[in-house]
Amino acid sequence: MLSFQYSGAKLCDGLSRREWLRLGSLGALGLSLPTLEAARAANPSLAPHSNGFGKAKACIFLFLLGGPPQHETWDPKPNATPDVRGDFKPISSATTGLHVCELMPQTAKLTNHIAVLRAMATDDNAHSSSGYWMLTGRPHTPKNFENATPGAPNDWPSIGSVVRKLRGDQNGIPGSIRLPEEIWNTGRIVWPGQNAGWLGATADPWLLSCDPSDPAFRVPDVSLPINMTPERFEQRHALRQLMNQQFASMDRSPLKSWSQWQSKAHDLIGNTKTQAAFAIDQEPDAVRDRYGRNRFGQSVLMARRMIEAGVSLVQVNWTRGKEDEDVAPAWDTHAKNSERLKNALMPPMDQAYSALIEDLAARGMLDETLIVWAGEFGRSPKINPSGGRDHWGHVYSAALAGGGVQGGAVYGQSDKQGAYPIDGRVEPQDLAATIFHCLGIPPETMVYDKANRPMPISNGHVIESIL
Repeated sequence: MLSFQYSGAKLCDGLSRREWLRLGSLGALGLSLPTLEAARAANPSLAPHSNGFGKAKACIFLFLLGGPPQHETWDPKPNATPDVRGDFKPISSATTGLHVCELMPQTAKLTNHIAVLRAMATDDNAHSSSGYWMLTGRPHTPKNFENATPGAPNDWPSIGSVVRKLRGDQNGIPGSIRLPEEIWNTGRIVWPGQNAGWLGATADPWLLSCDPSDPAFRVPDVSLPINMTPERFEQRHALRQLMNQQFASMDRSPLKSWSQWQSKAHDLIGNTKTQAAFAIDQEPDAVRDRYGRNRFGQSVLMARRMIEAGVSLVQVNWTRGKEDEDVAPAWDTHAKNSERLKNALMPPMDQAYSALIEDLAARGMLDETLIVWAGEFGRSPKINPSGGRDHWGHVYSAALAGGGVQGGAVYGQSDKQGAYPIDGRVEPQDLAATIFHCLGIPPETMVYDKANRPMPISNGHVIESIL
């Protein structure tokens, strides 16, 4: 069995990273990335030499709500009984010995860029609590709690929030963005773990509720309302500044926070670079067609434009579509699993995912962009009487590509039914630690909670074997 226990690698001067972090400048909110980068520039020997560290300038996290089935994606079981293996066959990939589902023909050609995790596990079969763990790297209390909502004690900041806090915003552009909407359960019950929690609202990833595939697409949170002229907007901005000056002598921490958000909104609206990032209609038709003229495909294309503009982390959520039924929304295929996968799910996923990898590679950006492919859990080994697969957090698959990842790698193994890990188990905190690591942020970096207690951003182990 391959071991991925974090060894506490030594730096060139003999100090461990943990010791160096303790001795280094931590500041009021923990070790900031500018501080880390400045220290490395002054003394290159401080740069960790662990595999893949800091190779990624940005991360695109593709989150597939509902739980993609491991059997029909990255971990087919052709020798299992029919009620386990399902209706689809495995196909060869660009990686010798790696087979994927036949519904991933375009992705199969690109596995030389992809590392597959075949033994992800939470042992949590509830969407929102297992999802909280995947999005934050911290388990929900308690596990198996469906329809969980945000709030203490489950208010650990999301991975995107931590990245935004430590990396900050660049040139008026948010450090972390989510689109095309929040993740929610039936009844619009929003999952916990999608915002900054106790880290503070200023670290919240920006949420863009939109459909970039709509011919009339525009981003209301960034562009001016249709009935708002630039002159009127500037007048309002000037009035806001005057009012803020009048409150300057007051204890106005809430007002100060609101003022910061107003200033950022003003900067975004007036920022031509921001406007260009959202101008998806400027993409050639061939590029837009390659990603797929649907909400997910165009959201993935939008993510590529955002990281080009300087966003550090973009999370693209595959949420339920307007045509989805409650019995099997998005990837939650409790019924008609084969039909849903063949007609509604796998083709657009395969198209957009492969397009992103090819596009970034062609632009010379893949080596510096980490792509994460995951859901909150997997699907049950046996197909149920409705022809579906049910919730399964005991083992499932995820994939990483680009940004410091060793392409063609497979880590972990499930049993013959795709039911439980038998080698290389990985939990969400390990995935989070690996994301931070690839982005050049040591997982043991400290941030401080509201009681000024130091908290490491991750208690997971970097998955060194895929880097």
